Amino acid sequence: MPSLSHIDPSALMRVKSLELRARMVMEGFWKGLHRSPYHGFSVEFSEYRPYARGDDPRFIDWKVMARSDRAFIKKFEDETNLRAHLLLDRSRSMTYGSGDYSKADYAATFAATLAYFLMGQNDAVGLTTFDRRVDEHIPARNRPGQLRRLLLQLEKAPLGEGTDLGAAMKGLHELIRKRSLVVLMSDLLAPLEDLEKQIGYFAAGRHEIAVFQFLDPRELDFEFTKATHFRDSESNEDLFIDPAVARAEYLERLNAHLEAIRKLCSRHGVAYRLVPTNEPLEQVLFEFVNLRR
Repeated sequence: MPSLSHIDPSALMRVKSLELRARMVMEGFWKGLHRSPYHGFSVEFSEYRPYARGDDPRFIDWKVMARSDRAFIKKFEDETNLRAHLLLDRSRSMTYGSGDYSKADYAATFAATLAYFLMGQNDAVGLTTFDRRVDEHIPARNRPGQLRRLLLQLEKAPLGEGTDLGAAMKGLHELIRKRSLVVLMSDLLAPLEDLEKQIGYFAAGRHEIAVFQFLDPRELDFEFTKATHFRDSESNEDLFIDPAVARAEYLERLNAHLEAIRKLCSRHGVAYRLVPTNEPLEQVLFEFVNLRR
């Protein structure tokens, strides 16, 4: 694991410009990477892809395999530029944050950073936002003005209410035709039945899928100290809860939900990462890149 230059997320989110936040994360990422044993791997990332079942073994690069102990195939010219679609949850539950910033702020910064990273490798990047349905869709492109267009959309505050993960994935599936990388970014606080069906369709179409689940630290540990009113951000229902009484049941249900997500992703060969929103974004970006290697 490289020694990355971590920026505290609280300090990062105090920077008002989303573009500047993304650049700061990228700068810390590259500085840490260049000091690590992974120095120089960015070239391999852009020129190779992992061997997949059905690929011709004749095209395996045995020298790279000897260094990494994994099978990689040299990309052909028409494969070199990736098409990536960022699918971002803009439902009201994403507006929650126990500190100075919300899950939506954190997720938008990560999406902006991914766009910078991928477009810096001459990959085409698109963005789709959703709540109960697809909200905005920017097709994957790599041309002047595309990054600015993505950033302007990412800067918009979430206006949605409930979350329908299945409808969002179905909408995106209908919008993209070519084999692509799909990065789903959400708190995934919604039923999973339709999501599994849609992920199955993407997997059958040989799309590559990565899922990032963003949760606030208080959502993960429920370490509230006194009884208080809680409001469901999507239904607006008010509940008076004593955390000391409710914590055990809450954590049991949350852990069951998280385990269901892990199993769903495992069944379909989907890369999954649970991300607490107090984790440095440089580390999350590194793991994304390392998974794709």
